[in-house]
Amino acid sequence: MFRHTFLRRMMRRAGIAVLFAAVGSGLWYMQEREVRDRLSWMGVPTWSELTPLSLHRVLRNDGYLIGWSDVRVSSLWASYTLRAVDNPQAGERPGFQRDWRSLWPVTPDSYSHSGYDRGHLAPNYAIAVVHGRDAQRDTFLMSNMTPQRPDLNRQLWQRLEEVVIDRFVPRFGHLQVITGPVFDDDFLQGMLDRVGLVEVPEAFYKILVVPGEQPRALAFVMPQDVNGDEPLDRFVVSIDEIEARTGLDFFPRLSPSAAEALEAGVSTEGWGLEEVSRLPGRF
Repeated sequence: MFRHTFLRRMMRRAGIAVLFAAVGSGLWYMQEREVRDRLSWMGVPTWSELTPLSLHRVLRNDGYLIGWSDVRVSSLWASYTLRAVDNPQAGERPGFQRDWRSLWPVTPDSYSHSGYDRGHLAPNYAIAVVHGRDAQRDTFLMSNMTPQRPDLNRQLWQRLEEVVIDRFVPRFGHLQVITGPVFDDDFLQGMLDRVGLVEVPEAFYKILVVPGEQPRALAFVMPQDVNGDEPLDRFVVSIDEIEARTGLDFFPRLSPSAAEALEAGVSTEGWGLEEVSRLPGRF
């Protein structure tokens, strides 16, 4: 009798535990989906073809998402939204932090004496003025860093980031941005060309989209070996080219016809790119 009563109690408790787990998982999934939808447009980037080099997991941060690769020990993309604000202000730069969600120990001093800067994917200033101080701190996680040559990081890339937040966001009011590294196709070369554990990219991309019923896009690819003073419009490419070089599908919810219209061509009309292409950096 005692044994049957005990078994019934255990089964009842197990059933309650499963019910709580199911409800909790459902609530977590809905919350996670809501956050992803808020920080992305037409779905987070995914792989066009699943390989060990394209496989990644989505890490959620305050103000932005990243697609982290444990093989390349690098983020493959960062996705965030920017909107116009009346009085843009950013606090002092926080310190760099290790991201404990990565499987590998990439620390703030991992790039020391390498000749590479700790280059932000989700940018410090733009994220700070739009999403706040906590989000700014999250941009200093090492999972948001990639090895960038100083002339790229401190000049050309920084100029592009400034034009995006200072000129394009006020012009359109709202932008979806996806940015990340472009790696060499040679797997063995990638295994050798590393800063510590982190694979070194050969270039970087940035995709800007004005969402809407008739979205418009502008995309760039900038190689590591720039001088830094080149005009921005020299590096304009199609989204299709970036997808071919990265193996990623940046807007998986777009219909084939809408994707063709947005991603296949290159058009700078309406962006005012010519006016800002040679602007000096803020610093």
